[in-house]
Amino acid sequence: MLKSMEASRLSKGLKMMLHFVQPSKLKTKKIVFEDAYAACDSLTLEHLKELSSKRKAIEDSINESSFITEAIAKEMSGGLESRFEQDIHKIEQYLPLLENLFSYADLTRTNNRTQMAQWTVALKIRWSSALSTSSFFNFKGPKFFQIDNLRFELGMTLFLCGGIMRERALEVLPADLVRSATIFRQAAGIYHHLAQEVLPPLQPELPPAKPPEVLAAVSTIMSLICLAEAQAVTTRKAEEKGTSPSLLAKLHHGVRLFLEEAIGIFHTVFTQCKDISPRLLEFMYFCKYLHQLKGQQYFAESLKACGQIGVAIGVLCSVLTNVKRKIPGEEPWKSLYQKQIQDASEVLRKFVHENDFIWHEKIPSGNQLPLLEGNKIVNFIPYSPKKWEKQLSFNILV
Repeated sequence: MLKSMEASRLSKGLKMMLHFVQPSKLKTKKIVFEDAYAACDSLTLEHLKELSSKRKAIEDSINESSFITEAIAKEMSGGLESRFEQDIHKIEQYLPLLENLFSYADLTRTNNRTQMAQWTVALKIRWSSALSTSSFFNFKGPKFFQIDNLRFELGMTLFLCGGIMRERALEVLPADLVRSATIFRQAAGIYHHLAQEVLPPLQPELPPAKPPEVLAAVSTIMSLICLAEAQAVTTRKAEEKGTSPSLLAKLHHGVRLFLEEAIGIFHTVFTQCKDISPRLLEFMYFCKYLHQLKGQQYFAESLKACGQIGVAIGVLCSVLTNVKRKIPGEEPWKSLYQKQIQDASEVLRKFVHENDFIWHEKIPSGNQLPLLEGNKIVNFIPYSPKKWEKQLSFNILV
């Protein structure tokens, strides 16, 4: 029942845009913090137990091992009905506790590296990857990566949060475009925080076998993707308002600019991490081509309105030739992509028919065609980590 509801949600959202769900499909193994850290007092022990409890709620949800009913899940989350909102709520309950432990553990680690090394090994921090090549071809279950560093735990939890927020943004997309764009921008802020603050100090300590999610550059890619998605939704809102074709063309091209930047970073990442899935690159390319086609279609309409039907035809011919070179092989990407090609082809057919019978304008090509400038109008919403200010005390064996 849940899978059918999710499929219906995706189909509604994907009428507007392509989507890539993998960043939210992470799995993890159990962590019991009180077994790894020797608390000096009852308050510290209570904090550790609560930390384990909050994390278990996340584990049960993403590992799909929870047996609670939908009614109980709604009650436990304070009345939230959306599964994605419930998961975000669980992560938001866990992160302040983890941030507090991280600050104390980091200080203790500086003072006694040997003891902290023993603790983190005991934690056995293990996460799967949703962006590695092996994750797409492993039929025996997810491959888990173990990096015994609390920064790894913090990074993967935030990466998961950003991925789930993208799913939530898609969920509200058909009904509330403004809210959807805002959530995409919030997710972009989380990934930006990951790329700039959380992951860079972890890079020197990463083992050869690591998930792509721990690379700071991958979070930068995800931040740009979220911004592209936020602008795509904002553009959809502008379309509903009847915004001029010339402005809509620039907005769609702005989506393309975000994705081109992300694609450039991906090629750099691939030289460092061969295990990153090419499906992420395919998603960005197809999104780029889709918005390029939409933007050029609006551009052509604006050119025709200015009396340049020959140039408009040249623009449409050029972009259709480009986007038809490779078609997505899987649904629902394929249907949406082909539908947009059909729409643009129908506009081209009408323009050609009108030009043949009325205007008889010459059709330019190549360097004779005007270039479309893009406008990037969205920015990420900064993420500010929250931390429970509780003093923790651990036994240190000297």
